[in-house]
Amino acid sequence: MKRTFLNLRIAMRSLLNFKLRTALAILGVFLGTFSLIVVSNLSDSLVKKTEKETENLGKNLLIIRSGVIRRFGTVTRLLSEATTLTVEDSDAILQSSPYIKAVSPSGNKTFPVRYGDISLKSILIMGVTPNYTEVRNFKVEIGSFITEEDNKNLNRVAVLGKEVSKNLFGEVNPIGHHILIWRVPCQVIGLMEEKGVDVSGFNQDNQIFIPLNTFLRRFVNKDYINSISVQTIDEKSIPMVKTEIEDLLRKRHKIRGEQKDDFTVIDLKDVMALKTQAMSMVNVLGKVAAAVSFFIGGIGILSIMILIVNERRVEIGIRRAVGSRKRDIILQFIIESAFISLSGGTIGVIISFITTVIILSLSKLPFTISLTGLMISFIASVGVGIVAGIYPSKKATKIQPIDVIRM
Repeated sequence: MKRTFLNLRIAMRSLLNFKLRTALAILGVFLGTFSLIVVSNLSDSLVKKTEKETENLGKNLLIIRSGVIRRFGTVTRLLSEATTLTVEDSDAILQSSPYIKAVSPSGNKTFPVRYGDISLKSILIMGVTPNYTEVRNFKVEIGSFITEEDNKNLNRVAVLGKEVSKNLFGEVNPIGHHILIWRVPCQVIGLMEEKGVDVSGFNQDNQIFIPLNTFLRRFVNKDYINSISVQTIDEKSIPMVKTEIEDLLRKRHKIRGEQKDDFTVIDLKDVMALKTQAMSMVNVLGKVAAAVSFFIGGIGILSIMILIVNERRVEIGIRRAVGSRKRDIILQFIIESAFISLSGGTIGVIISFITTVIILSLSKLPFTISLTGLMISFIASVGVGIVAGIYPSKKATKIQPIDVIRM
């Protein structure tokens, strides 16, 4: 223990004699540790966010949209609309496969909404069926959701999203009040729980739900819908159900041979997979940057240790003359190089933790600390120090007392 403490004192003294070079070597290890931990933390946080977004959209979900939709990265865009998707199509889909748990047809259009003197110019009005909340994983916070009776009787009732309620009523309970959607007065019967932004960037709290039949007859006077949400019994059956739906709708819409579909079936897992793939690429690039930083740090440690060996030839020779063993000399230089790398690693861990907290707080991402990133950075720090100290320590052991005396 006493010998180790003495070695540490000698290491600190020698490193302080080369302050600038020591600082640069520490900086290389610091940057490697910092980038590795921050990238790992952000990657894990984004994965958690993606999983949460998937759950918010609905479990085991396929979405059928009228018209042609194409994906550009993780963004979906409507290229052309169609008027062929109907409620009857949704009924046929439900009956077509035992692997389908539920379907929920819906229509949507933006309308101005007013309550008293407060007017909102463009709010998305969703015409939905009673099972929409179950299929799309929505929950009512206050009041009730649309019922079968509301849909059948074309009742003029509305369930507000959290953002709409806040803008129209502030902190007042909206249940029982009447709002004007376009030119149609509707009674508020429910308030949805806060849902947040979906993968497309749309604020799901800034919409109003009304019965589908009310929407089709009283608001748009059409017999076709915009989309159908299909929930399968499990995740494994999604690809098969998607193919079955595409075949069924092509037959029902009389689409032949090489004719293009007038609908698009979207598997949300594919969208999430693209997003996860993009995050994985960022993660890989971050780890490459960390590896380069560790390599530069290792070169810095190696160069400073070689310099220290050359500067301390007399000291090493005297120590060998008075009985120091080769392993003592090796241990001395390994301790010095390990001290540099561990100093950089420790500073990197502390600064990266603080940076992660700040970034996740500002971006409102789920808080997470990557244990894998911490372990790898620690092992890399120790490894860089040991590897970079091996050659200089062996070089030091080759110094003979007689060579020093001749000098």
